Amino acid sequence: MPMFGKRTGRTRSAFGSRLAIGGVIAAIAFFSYWRMRSPNPHTGEMQHVAMSTEQEVALGLQAREEMAAQFGGLHPDAQGQETVDRVGQRLVAANALDNLPWQFEFHLLGDEKTINAFALPGGQIFITAALYTRLQTEAQLAGVLGHEIGHVVERHGSEHLAKAQLTQGLVGAVGVGAADGASGGQMAAAAASMVGNMINLKYGRGDELESDSRGVEYMAKAGYDPTAMIHVMQVLAEASGDRGGQPEFFATHPNPENRLDQIRAAIRKLYPQGVPETLEK
Repeated sequence: MPMFGKRTGRTRSAFGSRLAIGGVIAAIAFFSYWRMRSPNPHTGEMQHVAMSTEQEVALGLQAREEMAAQFGGLHPDAQGQETVDRVGQRLVAANALDNLPWQFEFHLLGDEKTINAFALPGGQIFITAALYTRLQTEAQLAGVLGHEIGHVVERHGSEHLAKAQLTQGLVGAVGVGAADGASGGQMAAAAASMVGNMINLKYGRGDELESDSRGVEYMAKAGYDPTAMIHVMQVLAEASGDRGGQPEFFATHPNPENRLDQIRAAIRKLYPQGVPETLEK
């Protein structure tokens, strides 16, 4: 009986030590995340970001070839690439985004099966041929590119990296603090990781809606009718039906039904008296 009591004391002591270590790890994670604060050059908003704007640009430039290679490389259609460049740079110039520290470049990718568009931190923006060829007007293309520009300007990639680092730190803290032997630590860390992923997914959906609002704003200032974004959502919904499943676009973007209300609200806010007929449709 005395020996059992001693083992219990040692177990409690070890558990207390694990809790203390876990607490220190969690505190360091929160402190590091709190220090990752920087004003957005475009909006002035204070954000928790993992990189400087210079680092974002460098990362985007470094990763652009690898990302393009995953989607069939650059498309050989010179005219299509010229259109993507022209519309993208029109959005950038009309919204004075060329005065910001990011370096915007627009790429038409050769993948004719994967319906997708995405942006890397720093200004590298991509659209696949599969999505590009489904768009019917330049205004619709402007809606897609404007949305992706919104991700860059809002620094969503750098924000998510900062959140991922915080989540990783908290997962480690929970794994250490809640461990009851090796298997217990693994289970605790796995559970904490699932929670962390859910949190980051929630923020990701908010980012998409925020970028939709930015896209509406950027389109309008560039002279495009922002209701074209509604047509883009319809194109994506039709693509889902045609393929009998979800385009890859939906893996990182909310479904069109979840975004239409946000887009319509942003348009009404911008044009409470109705969208001018003079805008390019």
